[in-house]
Amino acid sequence: MWENYREINPDAPNDYDVWAFGNSKEVADKLLGLVLEGKKTATSSNYNLYELGKEEVPFVGLYNIILDGNGRAAAILVTTSIEIIPFEEVSKEHAYLEGEGDRSLKYWRDVHEEFFKEELKGTNQEFNYQIPIVCERFKLVYKE
Repeated sequence: MWENYREINPDAPNDYDVWAFGNSKEVADKLLGLVLEGKKTATSSNYNLYELGKEEVPFVGLYNIILDGNGRAAAILVTTSIEIIPFEEVSKEHAYLEGEGDRSLKYWRDVHEEFFKEELKGTNQEFNYQIPIVCERFKLVYKE
């Protein structure tokens, strides 16, 4: 997929991340579908897990190959905005841009609190409303 994208965008960088949304095949496919429909233009992640895994935090201009639930490349996104804020400060606008459920902040908080609690299992950290969240906005630039 990256080679196909680079043929039509030769100025694209050589580096990119590869990942799938969520923590299951079903969630990956559902959220990818929202991206392909144009409803999902943002995502969020737990900042502390980047530090624990010694991974680079997403940054503006980062290209991302998004996988479907079967691990196949399905889309390329480019990160357009990053904001790191406490969980309790995630905005209604960001929740809406994530495109999930009824797109409300209440829905976002309910789903993401559960998701982040699950992610933190097995670490020495517990969920709280002050954990830093990476609020990322992106643009779909390619799909097959």
